[in-house]
Amino acid sequence: MSDDDFMQDSDPEEYDFEYEDDDEEEEGNVDVENKYYNAKQIKLDNPEEAIEEFLGVPALEEEKGDWGFKGLKQAIKLEFKLGKYDEVLILYSASAIDHYRELLTYVKSAVTRNYSEKSINNMLDFIEKGAEDKDAYHCMEKFYSLTLDSFQSTNNERLWLKTNIKLAKLWLDRKDYSQLSKKLRDLHLACERPDGSDDPAKGTYSLEIYALEIQMYAETKNNKRLKVLYQKALTVRSAVPHPKIMGIIRECGGKMHMTEENWKEARNDFYESFRNYDEAGSFQRIQVLKYLVLATMLMKSDIDPFASPETKPYKNDPQISVMTDLVGAYQRDDIHRYESILQANKDILADPFIAENIDEVSRDLRTKAIVKLITPYTRFTLNFAAKHLKISIQEVQEIINFLIINQKLKASVNEGDGTVEVEKIEDQARVQALQSWSSNLGSLLTTTISDAEGFRVEDMSQSLGTPSASGFGSNYLDGGSHPGLMRGAGGLARGRGHKGKITSGLMGMFNK
Repeated sequence: MSDDDFMQDSDPEEYDFEYEDDDEEEEGNVDVENKYYNAKQIKLDNPEEAIEEFLGVPALEEEKGDWGFKGLKQAIKLEFKLGKYDEVLILYSASAIDHYRELLTYVKSAVTRNYSEKSINNMLDFIEKGAEDKDAYHCMEKFYSLTLDSFQSTNNERLWLKTNIKLAKLWLDRKDYSQLSKKLRDLHLACERPDGSDDPAKGTYSLEIYALEIQMYAETKNNKRLKVLYQKALTVRSAVPHPKIMGIIRECGGKMHMTEENWKEARNDFYESFRNYDEAGSFQRIQVLKYLVLATMLMKSDIDPFASPETKPYKNDPQISVMTDLVGAYQRDDIHRYESILQANKDILADPFIAENIDEVSRDLRTKAIVKLITPYTRFTLNFAAKHLKISIQEVQEIINFLIINQKLKASVNEGDGTVEVEKIEDQARVQALQSWSSNLGSLLTTTISDAEGFRVEDMSQSLGTPSASGFGSNYLDGGSHPGLMRGAGGLARGRGHKGKITSGLMGMFNK
């Protein structure tokens, strides 16, 4: 609720008009309003004076009411902006923390429950977004503690949950995993039924808690617990979560899949994360889109990550164009263009996750480049490949060793002079084909000459009337009836009485 729209409060009684107010009360209200709006007019140019004016508003009210509540809110925001967090730190008689403590005294009776809850929650959001240093974080933690103490007696479970979730976020940002773990346990208990199952009525809060815990396990590299919670979070159906929460969960899921080298699932999760961040208007969408492009390259996919309607508008975004160029170079196997893009945009490696995984993409592209480079050669030096690809000799040797170990290259490396002897793949295939053909031919001849019925030496002598066993008689070539020969030759002659078929069949066999 905006301070200017004070007539919009949720309590219906605040819409009522009092027609019989006495003049003194009207004058009092006018003085309070004037002081409040005068303070708002000067808060940009003179925030120090505006603070004094806002703090003077509550004193003009005989009883605690809306105007005093609003005046304190504005004063606290200005104090926080100016770094007046705590009287111990600023040597003031009062500070943002002291005035926030005073503000909380209004929530029990001076303002409506809905208005106070919304105002306090907005105040905590403002403090969270504005905290930039250690003192600000200390102030924020104190605000959370005061809020929890104040609302504990009012039995406002909703605000209690929201404030504790904000406190858990603070500890996550500070990487205080010990405090965070304790707080998450309390929050899980608050969102459970007596039987230990999740309370469907608190599904939205449960997802926020899962998101915090998933982030904690992602940062601590506990993939086992991360995977369990990730799967559990996706099964929550009773919630209508903020899209940013689902963006966080999907982003962590994508990173988890990347560590498992499950590129396809990682790409799907990053895509879903991007969609949710985009819907929420979060700037994290740009970073996740980079992860999506990275996963696409690791998939060795030809799919354009910017082909979908959701990602297409970001293709020419200055922060994304570098990744777009990398994808183009990768899909064209243009190692030189790829390397030049990385060299000219080293800031892209500032993200630890990208820096950790881009090496896999680079290695894959360099491996393909080396295989393509050495194809015409049977002998080359490591230095030759290193100069051509513009990488170190050590990297070339590592890639060659990788290819040899994975039986993708049959070669030997002479570490003394840095030469590599390659056994040509074409020669290997030719030798194997010749060996196979020779073996099959020998088997065929053995079957034809030694095992076939009617084609043994003694049968030939009897039929031809000659002791020669080295040739075929004219009867054979002229189509003599010898069915055993036809069977033994494996069907080279297809039937009796086919003149010349045996000759042509055998000669064709030997000429192959």
